[in-house]
Amino acid sequence: MGLETPEAGMAPYFAFVNEQEAVLENLSAGQYIKHFQYGCGVITESKSDRTTIDFDAHGIKVFVTSLMVVEMAEGTPPKRRRAKRPKPPKPAPTLNARVFVPGAK
Repeated sequence: MGLETPEAGMAPYFAFVNEQEAVLENLSAGQYIKHFQYGCGVITESKSDRTTIDFDAHGIKVFVTSLMVVEMAEGTPPKRRRAKRPKPPKPAPTLNARVFVPGAK
């Protein structure tokens, strides 16, 4: 159970872990990445504990940086449409005419 040498079948796992650590260290906003479940996306914010990614088909997701499994995607991210501004609400209609109320003066 101590510090034994890894078995022959474990070598690819260690190579994957080292490669994944290198990818996680180099994360910065604007990079195009690929996630095994959500597909391709752009990193919008990356901190030591959390990383926010805007995926092409699944929207914005927040991940724990140390547990996240991503790889660098090839190509450039697709152009995203700007968010539409909400229209200001119309004022409620007011009654300009006098209202007849029976029994009132």
